[in-house]
Amino acid sequence: MVSSTNINDDCIVELEKVRYLEKNIFDKENERTNAATGDIFFTSVGSLGRSCVYEGGLNICFQRSVSVIHTLIFNYYLKYCLDSAYIQQKIVREATGTAQKGFYLNQLALLLIPIPPIEEQHRIVSKYLETVQMQKEYYKTNETLDVLNSGFPATLKKSILQYAVQGKLVPQDPADEPASVLLKRIRTEKEQLVKEGKIKRDKHESVIFRRDNSYYEKVDGIERCIDDELPFEIPESWGWCRLKSLTENITSGSRDWAKYYSTTGAAFLRMGNLSKNSFDLRLEHIQRVSIPSKAEGTRTSLQSGDLLFSITGDVGMLGLIPDGFEEAYINQHTAMIRFLPEIRNKYIPYLLLTDYAQKFYNANQHGIKNSFRLDSIGELLVSIPPEKELFRILQRISLVLSKIVVL
Repeated sequence: MVSSTNINDDCIVELEKVRYLEKNIFDKENERTNAATGDIFFTSVGSLGRSCVYEGGLNICFQRSVSVIHTLIFNYYLKYCLDSAYIQQKIVREATGTAQKGFYLNQLALLLIPIPPIEEQHRIVSKYLETVQMQKEYYKTNETLDVLNSGFPATLKKSILQYAVQGKLVPQDPADEPASVLLKRIRTEKEQLVKEGKIKRDKHESVIFRRDNSYYEKVDGIERCIDDELPFEIPESWGWCRLKSLTENITSGSRDWAKYYSTTGAAFLRMGNLSKNSFDLRLEHIQRVSIPSKAEGTRTSLQSGDLLFSITGDVGMLGLIPDGFEEAYINQHTAMIRFLPEIRNKYIPYLLLTDYAQKFYNANQHGIKNSFRLDSIGELLVSIPPEKELFRILQRISLVLSKIVVL
């Protein structure tokens, strides 16, 4: 038995939702309401004005919410006439009833229908169905285009950054000092800070160098070829290093600071203040802390140029501390990466936004909560351009990204 709920918004009978009657009941009481193949079903109560042509398949009858039209003209022509804006508006306008509006048989019978010759009825329906198909294809294409448009800016940004760290964004200048000179200067700078007692020496210091067209890494006095680990090719004037080789410190934030929450005091930055597709801080909502003098916090007191990195949940969200930022600290779900002065610029933060870096994060997560160990951050292989090219890259990135709106 068909009711108005079995005729859906696409104007077809949903046979899987029909109710079935016992055979003796059907034979006894429903002969008058039997439907034949080719009849038009019209919802006359509730969801008014939906219609469909019954294509057969079941011995079927209908409830009072559905009117059945036996027509002598082309049934699909009449069905599409009933779907027309003129008749649909008339149905809405003239429907009667209080609790539930209805458009009943006497009103249905009085509808004025234009009748062309039977051959033209078929041509009209055929042409209409062509336009419906074109409409469906248009909507499908438009939806695909909307998806591409919404994702294109972010995809383009990632592509530009990937090109940048592979040495493909700006041309190389043979007059530039090679990256090996910059990396040597960084190692010298780090060694001086160790001697001054300002930072701790890396227990497993890494030095990567090129020999015989291959790259080798020396750790704990042992050399090994790392060609198979390198994620992409770089120009000959570039070099590789581990992220930890570029940093003064990589540490996580302070635990159990909820008891210090306050409406005033220093900023306490959390994952909600970091960004997914940029390293801009989101400062709409900042938690503040009032820190007692004995509380541990010096270790994670933030400085300009520090890069924040989420290490649980959505790993790899970033936030770069700008110049002149207020006193601030971080919680335990966030790591702080403090770069050496020689490399304290936006090149590494941009590299950490690439698909290459994201794959590294995904491959090194552990546990149910997707935690990311601090020592894993330092193991990321970083491509380093010559110093002058690095600044040309940053200028080009700034110019190009200023013209992209990321949604």
